[in-house]
Amino acid sequence: MTASNTAASTMFNQQDGLERGTMSSAETRIPPATFEQMYFAPKPELKRDLAERLGNPTGIAVAGFLLCTTPLSMQLLGWHGSDQLGLATVGAYFWIGGLLLLLGGIGDWILGNTFPATVFLTFSGFFFTFGATLLPSYNTYGAYGAEADNVAANWTSMRQFHSTFAFFLVSMTLLCTVYFIASIRTNVTFVLIFGFLTPTFSCLSASYFAYGSGNVHTGDRLQYAGAGLLFVISLIGWYEFLALMLLSVDFPYQLPLGDLSTKVKSFQEVQKIKKERKGE
Repeated sequence: MTASNTAASTMFNQQDGLERGTMSSAETRIPPATFEQMYFAPKPELKRDLAERLGNPTGIAVAGFLLCTTPLSMQLLGWHGSDQLGLATVGAYFWIGGLLLLLGGIGDWILGNTFPATVFLTFSGFFFTFGATLLPSYNTYGAYGAEADNVAANWTSMRQFHSTFAFFLVSMTLLCTVYFIASIRTNVTFVLIFGFLTPTFSCLSASYFAYGSGNVHTGDRLQYAGAGLLFVISLIGWYEFLALMLLSVDFPYQLPLGDLSTKVKSFQEVQKIKKERKGE
């Protein structure tokens, strides 16, 4: 048998083993750094047969996030005469952002990746909530006396609505602060995204409070600041998404995400070190 036939036979046997589930754990084991890059979570010590057999849901969620945040950041900046609300893309908040983040979150939850699952599912809820707020059928604006069919024209005059909705954005700021702290054990790009998301929601919540106080000029400036940060987040996210796609097709060149799971010690590792020191 020739060398090429031998290689082909080996490849076929390995593929057949994967399909039948007979390939050894040593052959299919994903290294910790690669696992973190694929799932944005440190690889636990337990056996990950399910994660190694199923597809990676992370890319689905990241794509949904980017296809909403990228145009939204540009709309909030008012580029090219946009309405600064994203009313034209309200469908994307439901069927791209909300849905894809929901599917990605459920997929990571099934695989046992608690942190990315929590992130994706909560942001799925955010986009569903934001989209519903913009829909006239929910009468969110009508409850405050605004015309449901002319939201853009009444946007800066709905003071009570802005002061009320701002508290939801404050809660998102607190949520992203928690995610930022937890992301220190994932990778550099995740840390940067949450590091920018925290001031993004801070600026947007402050802009809503400013609108609620009748200070339109300050509200606009704060909104532009938050939108600019969101645009930076989108650029980082596209880099992250490209890295995921290259990894998914086993591209010969990979983009680094700055793995931190092997740099920042886990709680178990810290406790083990303490016990070893006491034993000395």
